[in-house]
Amino acid sequence: MNIDRDKLYHFVGIKGSGMSSLALLLHQKGYKVQGSDVDKYFFTQRDLEKVGIPVLTFSPDNITDNMIIIAGNAFPDTHEEIQEALKKGLQVIRYHKFLGEFIKRFTSVAITGSHGKTSTTGLISHVFSGIAPTSYLIGDGTGHGQPDSHFFTFEACEYRRHFLSYAPDYAIITNVDFDHPDYYRSIDDVFDAFQTFASQVQKAVVAYGDDAYLRKLKTEVPVYYYGVNENDDFQAQNISRSTSGSEFDVYHNGQKIGHFQLPSFGFHNIMNALSVIAISYLEGFDMEKVAEEMVTFSGVKRRFSEKIVNDMVIVDDYAHHPAEIKATIDAARQKYPDKEIIAVFQPHTFTRTVALLDDFAASLDLADAVYLCDIFGSAREDSGGIKIEDLGDKITKKGDVITVENIAPLMDYHDAVMIFMGAGDVQKFEVAYEKVLGQTRKNIM
Repeated sequence: MNIDRDKLYHFVGIKGSGMSSLALLLHQKGYKVQGSDVDKYFFTQRDLEKVGIPVLTFSPDNITDNMIIIAGNAFPDTHEEIQEALKKGLQVIRYHKFLGEFIKRFTSVAITGSHGKTSTTGLISHVFSGIAPTSYLIGDGTGHGQPDSHFFTFEACEYRRHFLSYAPDYAIITNVDFDHPDYYRSIDDVFDAFQTFASQVQKAVVAYGDDAYLRKLKTEVPVYYYGVNENDDFQAQNISRSTSGSEFDVYHNGQKIGHFQLPSFGFHNIMNALSVIAISYLEGFDMEKVAEEMVTFSGVKRRFSEKIVNDMVIVDDYAHHPAEIKATIDAARQKYPDKEIIAVFQPHTFTRTVALLDDFAASLDLADAVYLCDIFGSAREDSGGIKIEDLGDKITKKGDVITVENIAPLMDYHDAVMIFMGAGDVQKFEVAYEKVLGQTRKNIM
């Protein structure tokens, strides 16, 4: 693949989280960039517009000579813009193929796993950037192209085995869980993909030690496990969790390598931080500098993003798998131990909802009250043999269904935490709630 600075890079599906991140990165590195997408607002487009990257509505007229087309993975070769590009004889490269070539010029760190990729990528990008020139791609739509970067940290998605396009220097693997049932046949099929990916890593793999599947990894490079147990290579000890965050000591080979404070909540975030510390140690970073950078991390978009409206704490979170829901509720319990926790959940895709129905119910029941939004489909599926009421019937905390037009049941709560969770458009329910909440509480006052 020839990366040519004289060409205009046109992104088909630029509002996708990975695509928008890559567009920002190339723009900051001095490449000419534009893109197109559906005529609907996505949170990722704000950063594109702020730096002046043109965002067009899909049309074959967008495709002109002297372009290189980077195609989002959600759009087939039959898409009108891709078809026009092929007619013109232009180079069309899939996102993951382009990235696989691009990372070869850096010391690269891929962050993957069934859950926790975005938060971990955000943290390692923050820490590395404070210590050495680093470019990064984060799955919340954030991309940064440091002109003189030595390191490249990026999120590597396992969906449809796209991450097999990458052969990074290092990899963090946070866990292996059954997800994307529209593609993967079983948990063993998922592990097979991660095993193949791990075998392509050049220097070392850092993997979560409590994951039984990750303990089976076979690679030619070293695998370093992180966790809280004696058989972990990097151990978090003396963990303290409070309403201001978490702190802990880290040991490697029986030796303390540092004390770290993390302004994030939930055990999962301690583990994410431990993986970042492990990579930093393997690269020879000063652990005191790593600790200094870690304490200033402010999080990533749509991962426990908070605001206060009147007497309510409102949390927006991307959680769309039972394990992620459990982690988000755990984080809320840590930060707000004396408040009632209300979960508002929108399932993402019918296949995932069917495959994980009982697990969804069990994780949502960890909240004090549960409300459900109708199932959000995807570009790949817009219907299925399940209704949102089927999930509600499994939840012991009732699991009543709400709509944007009627969020009245949410108005019964005061001085509590309202968590809106999902990978679809659950934010529209949050916006409706905030609007009514503001009006109602004003009238009361």
